[in-house]
Amino acid sequence: MDILRLIAVAVLGMALGASCGLNFIHYMHMFQLNSYHADEQFRWIGKNIKDVIMRHVFTIGAILTFIICGETNASTCFIAAAFLFLNIVFSAPKKAKKKLVFTPRVMRMTVTSVILYVLLILLVFLTLGMGYASLAITMCVQILTLVMAMLANLINKPIELMINRHYINDAKRIINGLPDLTVVGLTGSYGKTSTKFYLEKLLGAKYNVLMTPESYNTTMGVVKVVRGQLNATHEIFLCEMGAKNVGEIKEICDIVKPKHGIITSIGPQHLETFKSIDNIIKTKFELADSLPDNDGIIFLNYDNEYIAKHECNKNKVTYSLGGGTDYYADNISVSENGTQFTVHNGNEEKQFATKLIGSHNVQNIVGAIAVANTLGVPFADLVMPVKRLECVPHRLQIIKGTNKTIIDDAFNSNPTGAKAALDTLAVFDGFKILVSPGMVELGEKEYELNKRFGEQAAEICDFVIAVGEREAVPIVDGLKAKGYPEEKTYVAKNLNDALAKVENIKTGGEKKIVLLENDLPDNYSE
Repeated sequence: MDILRLIAVAVLGMALGASCGLNFIHYMHMFQLNSYHADEQFRWIGKNIKDVIMRHVFTIGAILTFIICGETNASTCFIAAAFLFLNIVFSAPKKAKKKLVFTPRVMRMTVTSVILYVLLILLVFLTLGMGYASLAITMCVQILTLVMAMLANLINKPIELMINRHYINDAKRIINGLPDLTVVGLTGSYGKTSTKFYLEKLLGAKYNVLMTPESYNTTMGVVKVVRGQLNATHEIFLCEMGAKNVGEIKEICDIVKPKHGIITSIGPQHLETFKSIDNIIKTKFELADSLPDNDGIIFLNYDNEYIAKHECNKNKVTYSLGGGTDYYADNISVSENGTQFTVHNGNEEKQFATKLIGSHNVQNIVGAIAVANTLGVPFADLVMPVKRLECVPHRLQIIKGTNKTIIDDAFNSNPTGAKAALDTLAVFDGFKILVSPGMVELGEKEYELNKRFGEQAAEICDFVIAVGEREAVPIVDGLKAKGYPEEKTYVAKNLNDALAKVENIKTGGEKKIVLLENDLPDNYSE
């Protein structure tokens, strides 16, 4: 083999390695965002098939180069390498909203994948030699990155189950070793994270409280918090419980053994995995089913029709806006500066004020007040903590500026929350702008619910920016159904395009009030 050919093969090898690496990292990132569920990963592939094809189109060019030329000289290798370098440019990682976390599990899958790649390449060359056919087949390795993470996960499954079982048993040991600890579980299709943050502040008036941070609401996320943060000084553990499938709430309950629980809401979120609203109801009430029969209490939001209609035989405390429940709020007054309301509990009532805006926030606060008061914190001791409550980041977070106010509701992705966000937008005086890609993971109802969102936006907004050509369709259709002026609608390619459009909108001197409603996660196109 002459020196030029050696150089060409080396360049080809480097190009192939870099191309494989970039694509593997991309697909691993998506796999992590899809909770390492192969069915969700395949669903993602189906929804983004055009982007997937484009990610590998240059690799196909490299393969065809060897097939057409039928030889492995230097020029052929350089041409194939050029195709792979084009693939590298196309596959360059974009700024991620939620970055790939190189957990031990990810590292184990990566090692397994590398071993598989090496074995496959060795097998090809040992079988076919160093000819063009071997190189063409080797190029296919890059395409295999599409499924390699899933394959590695499948191979590693016995090891992962063993490791997870060890961690779960250790978390159970810690919980069992804290007999005086009161665990309060929180679940719901929406509102659970905000309620958790509020409850932590309210209970903090009397108790030493630990809560699961941010959205650590999966089985292993909860296990990590228990093993890493929970100790004998904590009196109450607020455990947020999320789920995308039946049985996942029960799995968490079996570990942390909650004494009390709160179900904040039930709605059509994650319908793609739950398949039906009945499965969502069943899953959320796994929390209630796990509570002790004698002294366990389930707190239920009776403003939610699914919760109110569901038969529950546990000790329960109900809450609502309006009345007819154990705890309820009325006399709700909302302005740009906050919300005032009265909370009732039997013969007791108390005036509360919060800097948070909107009746939906009042609903979550009332739920938190119900739990805190039932656990021994008097109404009078809750007034100041409620007044000091801060908005949870990206959940109707108000960011005020001189000429523009941002209502950041990027973490929301459900119909009820989206409507609440529009209602909050309506409270403000100014030129009202909606920026949204719509809602995801709503199954067969996704188009219908996003169209309704567009119809609701038409009633409130002075300008609507729908993000993503595919995602914008139902929102725009909803706007059209209400006769919304086309010149007040803009379809942005991505969030940056949308924000640039916001800056260019002329308002005639009115202050811009911008609602950022839902920010699609990285595993959805923009």
